[in-house]
Amino acid sequence: MLPFANDYSRGAHPKVLQALVNTNLDAQPGYGQDEYTKRAIKKIQAACHVPDAEVFFISGGTQTNQVVISNLLDDDEGVVAADSGHINFHEAGSIEYTGHKVLTLPGVQGKVTAENLQSYLDDWQADENHGQMVAPGMVYISFATEVGTLYSKKELADLYQVCRTNGLPLFMDGARLGYALMSPENDLSLADIANYCDVFYIGGTKVGALAGEAVVFTKHNVPKRFTTKIKRQGAMLAKGRLIGVQFDALFTDNLYFKISQHAIDLAMKLKQALKDKGYQFFTDSPTNQQFVVVDNNQLDELRKQVDFSFWEIVDDTHTAIRLVTSWSTTEDEVNALIEIL
Repeated sequence: MLPFANDYSRGAHPKVLQALVNTNLDAQPGYGQDEYTKRAIKKIQAACHVPDAEVFFISGGTQTNQVVISNLLDDDEGVVAADSGHINFHEAGSIEYTGHKVLTLPGVQGKVTAENLQSYLDDWQADENHGQMVAPGMVYISFATEVGTLYSKKELADLYQVCRTNGLPLFMDGARLGYALMSPENDLSLADIANYCDVFYIGGTKVGALAGEAVVFTKHNVPKRFTTKIKRQGAMLAKGRLIGVQFDALFTDNLYFKISQHAIDLAMKLKQALKDKGYQFFTDSPTNQQFVVVDNNQLDELRKQVDFSFWEIVDDTHTAIRLVTSWSTTEDEVNALIEIL
């Protein structure tokens, strides 16, 4: 089966795995106090152009979203997100599990817009019954979005301005941050993201690591006793070095960005082939996720040779599927998929 269902079906990039092997017998302190984690933090600070950024390593993406969101919100607050947002659909109610409601807005190509957010906040404030409603306490976005689209620099700056005006932290889910940054349509840098977000995370699980995410607070705004809260919510590894070593490797010699570029190059090759063959796209994604509409008869044939993700039923005879490239995708695999298509 050709592996195009997701970007985390394989283990780790060979250089990341080799770094783990090379450091395996080196005894180090636990809970992120090891030298590799400290070195990774300095490299991430430099990449973000924020030398005093506060960086924490958490075991996975869902854990990261849950820990960050639940600890930025007061007890009576919820998190605003696009209706297609990952925390609304694909995290098994993990945010609600902590006692916080996900407050959804209609997404515009999967994005929260400054205009929609300000309108929502104005309507909430004007509602005479808002004392009986969950208060919006922060804003969640992802880059790339759940449907593979990107925020432009202007869109992110405008959104951040609305958040600042209304006193709401802006949190970016960066599970696929590398792929978003290397997209040919992207105009944001890591420094821009650090500037226009209060907190974001750099995804490792989907971008070359075995597991782990790097959470970056950029405005001296870390919740009190945050490391204690990470551990309390079961998202901290005693062997914190396992994540630190991986991010140290990923942020050496631009490996994180090089392997992300590899995935984007192959995704664009696949996208062009889909266009040439006359396929209809479900969304126009410039990232490593490609969403295409397939006749259900074709779908049954495709399942015999390709591992892909079901996305949405389009009509009685058509289904939208997702094809995903990653750091580990090979050109031979893309060529084979194109031939099948």
